[in-house]
This record gives sequence, structure tokens and C-alpha cells, in this order.
Amino acid sequence: MAHSDAFRQLEAHISERVVGQPHLVNRMLLALLCDGHLLVEGAPGLAKTRAIKVLSQCIEGDFHRLQFTPDLLPADLTGTEIYRPQDGSFRFRQGPLFHNLVLADEINRAPAKVQSALLEAMEERQITVGKKTYPLPSLFMVMATQNPIEQEGTYPLPEAQLDRFLLHVRVGYPDAENEQRILRINRTAARAGRDATRGGASFAPAVPISTETVETARQAVLGLHLADELERYIVNLVIATREPARIDPALAQAVQFGASPRASIAIDRAARAHAWLAGRDYVSPDDIQNVAPDVLRHRVLLSFEAEADGMMPDDFIERVLAGVGVP
Repeated sequence: MAHSDAFRQLEAHISERVVGQPHLVNRMLLALLCDGHLLVEGAPGLAKTRAIKVLSQCIEGDFHRLQFTPDLLPADLTGTEIYRPQDGSFRFRQGPLFHNLVLADEINRAPAKVQSALLEAMEERQITVGKKTYPLPSLFMVMATQNPIEQEGTYPLPEAQLDRFLLHVRVGYPDAENEQRILRINRTAARAGRDATRGGASFAPAVPISTETVETARQAVLGLHLADELERYIVNLVIATREPARIDPALAQAVQFGASPRASIAIDRAARAHAWLAGRDYVSPDDIQNVAPDVLRHRVLLSFEAEADGMMPDDFIERVLAGVGVP
């Protein structure tokens, strides 16, 4: 479990530099280990950009930030073919998606065509321009952010596209103790003549994790033991989001659409990664229950009646977890 120790040290290293957001740091590493993508929702100023940038400096990969705006075009992400008049040919110029870690900032501010270009690359791990297809790097992870407090002028992601994200993480404010730590860190940085919240500081550890180590860790995660009873437990949880009346008659009309089979796959992968990061070689029910809300949150579409009654997806998922028996 040597690689597991390295990733736990990486988690501690990032947490020292992204203060007060341990859940976000853990979920970033889960997405990295599961070869998945992350949708993060939180108010401005909660270190979402800083977190992915710190991660990029801790592994042997490159990072690019994309600020999504209403006038963005698909070619601004994928790249475009440039005409060369000297020989009459076209040469493809790669876009920012050809990086290992991509931050799609405020993804819901871009129109549907741009969102589709990004999500197609996430799903297919390739980009097609003209008649040619270009593979993306083997280490490719997108962290998209949404601002929950400003909905004017936004284009909400359709449920079918949300399904491409492995996890949907909600980021909250740090507690008083951590906010005081943030004040001290920024005051110390200001005295040193730099801004700790911006790009001038280096967050890299002494020995960054190689892409080969990430790939080896991914294979180790897939090799963890998952008992047949827990496999059925995962399936029962996902089916309960589609047929909630099985576990609670009061939820019979609460949901329009439940989670797809992608949710079962995502819970399986994320629970394995969670157990592996904890240093275990087996998955427990606690691992499944820990990752299930972030896997299911964006995959469940509640009915109008449930929303009118004030029910939120997290409330529904909590009742599903409580209603499905743990083996």
C-alpha cells in the first residue's frame, strides 16, 4: 500500500494549502483515482480554483483554467484548424482541453454548444475536428464549478449532461478556526510581499506524483475487494432512487427520474477509492454511504410536488440511505 501512503501524504499536503475544505480535497483525489470528473458548487472565494491549481502542482501534469462566458465558442475549447497559405494546407492548433487538469470555471455561463463540446471530451476522451480525431491525455480530469447564488444569464446543465460527472460536491464556508488560519496565512504572505490567494506562490511538494504512479494507483483501487452483498447494496441504493416507494410509500411521487447505471458504476469506483485512501484493501458499507450523496446528488430529478414541499435532493438521498438496509 505504498502508493496509498503517497496519496494520503498528498491529501495532507493539499489540505495544508487549501484551508477549511477537507471534503473538496478528498473528492478531488477520489475523482483523480477513479479517472472521473468533478462538478463543484459553492459561493465565490471558497478556494475552488486554488484547490485544483494546488493539485496540478502536486502531480506531473499541466493545468489550464477556462473562464466560461456567454460568448465562448466550442473551438475556444477544442482548438481549430489554421490555414497555411504557404502550402495550402490546414494545421490543427490544440485548444485548452489538451491539458491534464482543466478548471471549467462557472460552466453554466456558457451556451449549450460549448457545454456539449466539453462534456463530449469528458466522456469520449477525444476531440474530433473536421475529419480527424485527436486523443486527449491519459491523465485528463475536469473540475467544473457553478455559482449557486447568481442564476441570471446562466444556462443550467441538462440532467443527461450532469450524468457525465462522477461527483457533484457542494462547498461550504470554513468554520471560525479555519477562517482565522486563512487570515494569518494571508497576513504572512502579504508581509513577504506576495499574495497567497493568487498564482505567484508555489504549492508543489518535494517530489510530485508521476502520471505512472497515478495509473498504478487506479489499478490498485480497482483491485480492492468488494463483497457480493455490498455490490447488491449499491444496486439496491440506485434502484431505490428510481422506485422509492419500495422503501418508503411517502416517497412514491417524490422523483421524476432516478439515477442511471452510471451511478452504480460511480458508487463502486468512488467507494473503492475512498477505502484505498483510508489504507484498507476492502470496501465497507461506510465507504459506500460516504460517497453516495456526492454521486447521486446530480443524478436525481425530483418531482414538482416534492420541490413544492421543500424537499431537496440531499433530503431525498438521506431518506434512501436510511431506507435501504445495510447488509
